[in-house]
Amino acid sequence: MFLSFINISPRNCRKIWEKESSVMARSSARIIKNPFMSLTPSPRSLTQLFSVSPPLTSLFSSKKTSPSLSIFILSFLFSFTFLGISIFRFFPSSQDSIHCSIISPTTSPISSHPLPSSYSQIILTSLLAGINSDNKIQPRIGGTAMVPLPVHLVSGNLSEEETEFWKQPDSNGYRPCLDSTIGYRKRSAKISNEKNRFLVVVAAGGLNQQKNQIIDAVVIARILEAALVLPVLQVNMIWEDESEFPDIFDVEHFKKTLRADVRVVSSLPSSHLVAKQTIVTQIPYGVSPFWIRAKFFKQLNQEGVLVLKGLDSKLSKNLPSDLQKLRCKVAFHALRFSKPILQVGNQLARRMWIEGPYISLHLRLEKDVWVRTGCRTGLGPKYDQIITQIQKTQPQYLTGRVNMSYSQRRLSGLCPLNAFEIARLLKALGAPQSGRFYIAGGEAFGGSKALEPLAAVFPNLVRKEMLARDGELSPFLNSSSALSAIDYIVSFNSDIFIPSHGGNMGRALQGHRAYMGHRKSIRPNKRTMLPFFEDSSISDEEFSSIIRSLHNKSMKPEPRKKQRDNDVIAYPVPECMCRHGSGIF
Repeated sequence: MFLSFINISPRNCRKIWEKESSVMARSSARIIKNPFMSLTPSPRSLTQLFSVSPPLTSLFSSKKTSPSLSIFILSFLFSFTFLGISIFRFFPSSQDSIHCSIISPTTSPISSHPLPSSYSQIILTSLLAGINSDNKIQPRIGGTAMVPLPVHLVSGNLSEEETEFWKQPDSNGYRPCLDSTIGYRKRSAKISNEKNRFLVVVAAGGLNQQKNQIIDAVVIARILEAALVLPVLQVNMIWEDESEFPDIFDVEHFKKTLRADVRVVSSLPSSHLVAKQTIVTQIPYGVSPFWIRAKFFKQLNQEGVLVLKGLDSKLSKNLPSDLQKLRCKVAFHALRFSKPILQVGNQLARRMWIEGPYISLHLRLEKDVWVRTGCRTGLGPKYDQIITQIQKTQPQYLTGRVNMSYSQRRLSGLCPLNAFEIARLLKALGAPQSGRFYIAGGEAFGGSKALEPLAAVFPNLVRKEMLARDGELSPFLNSSSALSAIDYIVSFNSDIFIPSHGGNMGRALQGHRAYMGHRKSIRPNKRTMLPFFEDSSISDEEFSSIIRSLHNKSMKPEPRKKQRDNDVIAYPVPECMCRHGSGIF
């Protein structure tokens, strides 16, 4: 039964090809299981698997044992051990172990099958990481991570450019490693049981902006040696989202994963409820752990409660090694989505995956994005005028540099790529016109008209509303955060991820995909490439060559540079990933 998590038989592959979509989804679920929720075997089943039967135990505990019986026992144990080793030799260790194509040759010119190699090793590591029947021991990190479906090995009648486009980056041997120092572990015993100091954090913004603030909240609680009250998600006035923490994230998983680092409680104890609490909102950008401790530790000791609001980008991105690892632990392990969101997200991801390789495009074409950036939509004067009018009547939403013209902002890389620019970029990178694209993001301003330039070149565009069956998305229609989380899950599982603009989701997925196996993410180098978009003297062949050369960094892990905006969550190498040692997962 355990081997069924790993191998895919030809018979099951035939079922995948021939049965209709509903049966395909159920079949794939049986074969793959659920990589997010069912990877770690239960301690109970493992205890049963590895426990020694009473008769055999009694043989060892017997005071008087005849020599012939002892020889028999030793022979039996030797044979059992050899048999076990032989079984484990049959675990697939190369791409030859899966022989079937996910896409039928009659339906697509591109054939593909999952590429196990390093990626299936990550899944296998995660499976084996849960072998621990002692529930009191801190959970292994491998059992808490969201593991993606395997990437596809794409083959068929492909051009050189298409082959290069689908090629996954070399991991250079980097694997997750979150081993903390001895000093950090010694302090953990006291901090993880703190009952006198409590930190309350109010997280604002969209889903991924809130995630960043929650990550910082955990780190600040650790710095202040305080217990963390479950973060409060502020009502989002732009998207009218009233979701609370348990609606979006798995609360018990969050607490359990962090229990060796910070004590997390659901609410303040009655002894710390006071009529008036000090709410701190004025925090400078990029503050250090020393600043946090010097500013708040004395106050927290005196009052017992500290409430922080407006944490976005306030904590420095350059922290001591142990705190950087804690950031990765929160981002990639503790902040798991709630079970209802995971269930739907996983289903949609499998429906995309079962048909073969796909690209996820995170398109920032929503009305509020154009308003905030002060950029033009690319849809013509009529639509640009609507955006300009909103900016005049509601100037508080304009976050772009107001002292710059539209052209200056665009050439500085501050504007999202519109559908025409994305199509031209994809074509230059070698994306096949028959490729399948998952469109993540909110409703595009201008509706279907906004996507027409992209659909004209790449017609196979899919949104979550098209993948979902009747009623699957209904529980989340009033929650932009939940819908964004579903987009996150499907994009996380894609073979290639491309955002049209920077932003929190793009950076989060870039780092998360790197952390879980260096899956290919292409960050458009807008500032450098847009001048070439304007140069009509360049031939298409030369243009494609230039664009590909500008995005070669997607082919290898990119170490974090110690700059103000370079977050370890987007660049987990080298603080949270290493080449050697036992800290993997």
